[in-house]
Amino acid sequence: MGCGRGRALIQLASTYPASTFVGYDFSDEAISFARLLAEEAGLENVTFEVRDAARLDEFVPEGTFDLVTTFDAVHDQAEPARMLAAIYQILSRDGVYLAQDIDSSGTHLGDVDHVLGPTLYAVSTMHCMTVSLAQGGTGLGTMWGKDMAVEYFNKAGFGEVEVHTLDHDPQNAYYINRK
Repeated sequence: MGCGRGRALIQLASTYPASTFVGYDFSDEAISFARLLAEEAGLENVTFEVRDAARLDEFVPEGTFDLVTTFDAVHDQAEPARMLAAIYQILSRDGVYLAQDIDSSGTHLGDVDHVLGPTLYAVSTMHCMTVSLAQGGTGLGTMWGKDMAVEYFNKAGFGEVEVHTLDHDPQNAYYINRK
């Protein structure tokens, strides 16, 4: 969901040729680019569609996917809660939803020592929040924080949410969500 230009899915499809991948994004331009990349790579196990992630449950049958991923995409959504509920619906019973998003506390004071804090707050207000607000959305922004993220995942129905960080990646948190 929110696959953008499809680079992550292209890599996955190349690495796992026996699997099938579908990328969704609301940007016609990004999806056109992703389709071109897939064609140039000769990949037949990945497709890309222009779709609103908050409406996934309207066109994808319940339990369709074993793995759903979002990379820095939840906080940009106009309707992040609806998107997460839709992801929950389209995920198989034993499926996993991996969400990578910015590792922050969600408060200026809590992020004073964040190595990229000032830059990420600037990006949040100048890009991420405006992308959402321009669509009449909630405007979570980049620095919505781990506590709020876990709250959103739980409200969507995910009963198990693991939060991981990686030593070599001071910018991101990785959320492994299960039903």
